[in-house]
Amino acid sequence: MTKLYALDFFAWTQDQADALRRRSVNEIDWENLLEEVESLGRQERSELRSHLVVLLTHLLKWRYQPERRSRSWALTVAEQRIEAQRVLRDNPSLKPQIADLLSDAYETARIKAARETRRPKTTFPPESPFDWDLAMTESVEWDD
Repeated sequence: MTKLYALDFFAWTQDQADALRRRSVNEIDWENLLEEVESLGRQERSELRSHLVVLLTHLLKWRYQPERRSRSWALTVAEQRIEAQRVLRDNPSLKPQIADLLSDAYETARIKAARETRRPKTTFPPESPFDWDLAMTESVEWDD
């Protein structure tokens, strides 16, 4: 089973799904199956972090480069809020990790905002000014 995992991942998944469906315990590749299940959880966490990086980057740009505000930035903020909330709705066990995820995402967002605005990184606070509630509600209205 481990050999199939290395040679043809898709075939391995189908084989494992079939073995699980038949409850054939002896045919399960336990080690690799465990690794894949854990990986699925990490992917959900990573997806939320990714949405938060984009959201925080745009919120920083909105605050610190008001002369460049655009409809595109406002729509990106709206989109990332919806997507972050969707990931949390689908994975409520991530809620206790929000503060850590925001803090982690902010480190990257601060660097991205500095690069995209062409301003020094020190322009942006070293600690995130955004908690979850503020990140989800700070006004970024754009008049069409």
